Amino acid sequence: MKLKKLYPELVSGIIDQAFDKEPKEIQTTCIPKIKSGADLLVFAPEGSGKSTTIVMGVIQQLKEALEEAPRAIVMVENKEKAFELEEQFKILGKHTNLRTFTVFDQGSLLYQKDTIYEGLDILIGTPKRINELLSNTGIPCTNLKLLVVDDAETIFPNRHHPVVYRISDGSIKIQCLLFANKRHEKFDDLLERIEKKWEIIVSIR
Repeated sequence: MKLKKLYPELVSGIIDQAFDKEPKEIQTTCIPKIKSGADLLVFAPEGSGKSTTIVMGVIQQLKEALEEAPRAIVMVENKEKAFELEEQFKILGKHTNLRTFTVFDQGSLLYQKDTIYEGLDILIGTPKRINELLSNTGIPCTNLKLLVVDDAETIFPNRHHPVVYRISDGSIKIQCLLFANKRHEKFDDLLERIEKKWEIIVSIR
């Protein structure tokens, strides 16, 4: 991972956490591709650094706060993982002014909707709640640049894939990044359904 080619404020966060000392294989492989705008389907085992790669990639693409509507939606399996990811954004993005907010199934829909409309850059949440917010005009998608799905091998088999298709269909310009621990047969439908020039990456560690 060539730090000189990354957003300086992201580099500061990476160095603060000493991620520059021994970068993970998945980071050195994926970050340059994310930076180039590629649509990725990434398979890597638990503990390989997928979540950190997601955070680095999103920060690199968004760089700094801009306008009010979210520019990235990040879907994860459950509330706990959503807040874990939000914490990583705060740590690695502390030198930026990027705004994050987390939504989850048990929270107040009205409060979450109002907070989103106050302005943010990165929306993190569970697929069910994101779908509910979309259905209630709770997520303005006019500025959306990135759709990221972590735990994809769990989200797709649990019939949450329609919300992924719904967001990706909103604009051909949306960059899609999907990360999974392992392959699932549903991914064949994904590759056919979402017409992108997918790059498939398999990381062994």
